Amino acid sequence: MEFPDDVVVSHNADGMRKHTGSFDFILDTVSAEHDLNAYISLLRVDGTITLVGAPPPKPLGVTAFSLITGRRSVSGSNIGGIPETQEMLDFCGEHGITADVEVIPIQQVNEAYERLLKADVKYRFSIDMASLKSA
Repeated sequence: MEFPDDVVVSHNADGMRKHTGSFDFILDTVSAEHDLNAYISLLRVDGTITLVGAPPPKPLGVTAFSLITGRRSVSGSNIGGIPETQEMLDFCGEHGITADVEVIPIQQVNEAYERLLKADVKYRFSIDMASLKSA
């Protein structure tokens, strides 16, 4: 299986248009309110977008026509257990799939929270568990 090496920035309207109908699958990890329809339009026929982020408890506002005309699906999933997580990590390792994260020591968790409130976060924060020993 070959994976593309292209990146789509959702705030770039031209880039989003360029990729309309080009994805089989989108994993949506956003846990904030966002326009799901913009991402659904990126799906190919029979494509699926799976939500694993937990947005605010308000209706998503998905346009049914965008699902019907492309036979697209929206699904959701809780975070998997240990076997599912290991399967995902193995798959990522086999296919060179990585994530961009900002690793912080536990001692900087309050600073990270403040940055989150200021929208000064480019990647997800990951806490270096080794820093717990010196906490």
